Amino acid sequence: MKFRETRLSGAFIIELEPHADERGFFARTFCTREFSAHGLETEFVQCNLSLNHHKGTLRGLHFQSAPWGEAKLVRCIRGAIWDVIVDLRPGSPTFGSHEALELSAENRRALYIPKSFAHGFQTLLDSSEVFYQMSDPYVPDASAGIRAEDTVLGIKWPMSVTQISDKDRKLPLLAEIKETLFRKSPEPAHRA
Repeated sequence: MKFRETRLSGAFIIELEPHADERGFFARTFCTREFSAHGLETEFVQCNLSLNHHKGTLRGLHFQSAPWGEAKLVRCIRGAIWDVIVDLRPGSPTFGSHEALELSAENRRALYIPKSFAHGFQTLLDSSEVFYQMSDPYVPDASAGIRAEDTVLGIKWPMSVTQISDKDRKLPLLAEIKETLFRKSPEPAHRA
């Protein structure tokens, strides 16, 4: 695997190194030793799959409040997405900055997203599927987000939004939650 750190410290684009022959190819998608050597989470306790029927679907920008943050390893296994992360680490020199890239079944890239980052994506093709590996279990009461179309973030989504959930459409702007971001909150009632 090739690890390329983004301009947002701690976030990595991970590319496969396929070993090809007449049958096709074989490639590792995860290696504890290599992830550890780059200072990344090596234990993933939950995996999720997201199917998106229509291109232009927008999901996010989501994160979990402290202390239930989760690192993510995200890969598009069918179709293509425009994947976006936003640095929400208090005191980070890149706080509020974003990184965006295409993840697709064709390019086989993955994006490693550290804790305290918001994540979202827009589908570029119909029937796109996204596979997530999570470092920590989902805690519903810690679920949070910021509005994907917040102009302060400066994200240029590649196309008009065709579908978005009401919940995501109503997420707060970064300025509305900046002061309370990642303060330790009381333990959620539904801790997984």
